[in-house]
Amino acid sequence: MDFLEQIDRDKLPQHVAIIMDGNGRWAKKQGLLRAAGHKRGTAGVKQAVEGCAELGIPFLTLYAFSTENWNRPKKEVDTLMNLLVSSLKKEILTLQDNDVSLHTIGNINTLPSKAQKELSEVIEKTKSNKRLRVTLALSYGGREEILKSLQEISVKVKNNIISPAEIDESLINNHLYTHDMPDVDLLIRTSGEQRVSNFLLWQIAYAEFYFTPVLWPDFKKEHLHDAIYNYQKRERRFGKTSEQIK
Repeated sequence: MDFLEQIDRDKLPQHVAIIMDGNGRWAKKQGLLRAAGHKRGTAGVKQAVEGCAELGIPFLTLYAFSTENWNRPKKEVDTLMNLLVSSLKKEILTLQDNDVSLHTIGNINTLPSKAQKELSEVIEKTKSNKRLRVTLALSYGGREEILKSLQEISVKVKNNIISPAEIDESLINNHLYTHDMPDVDLLIRTSGEQRVSNFLLWQIAYAEFYFTPVLWPDFKKEHLHDAIYNYQKRERRFGKTSEQIK
């Protein structure tokens, strides 16, 4: 069932984050190599991007490649990097047609030079688009991000740029990759796994979690609609009581 017509457009999550999981299992079920699952997974990306753009959700972050993914077999990593380049080239029209700007977070310098070049070109070509900001988390790890933030702040304390007393949540936020984005409202994970896998650990502090058994290559707009409808049925209290937020 598609809950699109029941979604309240005035209560949309401002920032949706998705852990795109299940490409390998999808391929195995089809009797195919894992590479085929990753390739088919690009269809899920397109569905999520178009779905968020059509609804008017301003921020979408996709967990595309974690710092831990570098430990996968070299052949699979190479396939993922090549797929990233080819997908960016192929989907530039989709981004432009939907007024979508592309951004990245993570240790991008560790990506192959060809992937870095293609990313830079697409980011530049879409930088003026305003409808939806899509951020790819590439070579990204939540702990690494927080560590990097603390290291930068420590240097500033050491050089007397700031004092320890000035360190607060706002200051830490300003040193994260996501400093110019709101915290995550809705975190979606596909494939039935129920963990966050080192993704946006700081930013999901008060996010609503939605787990679906759907494998990422099978993800459609209606699955996004279901997640948002489910999100809107929840009471978000942010530490307060029900009576306080009414």
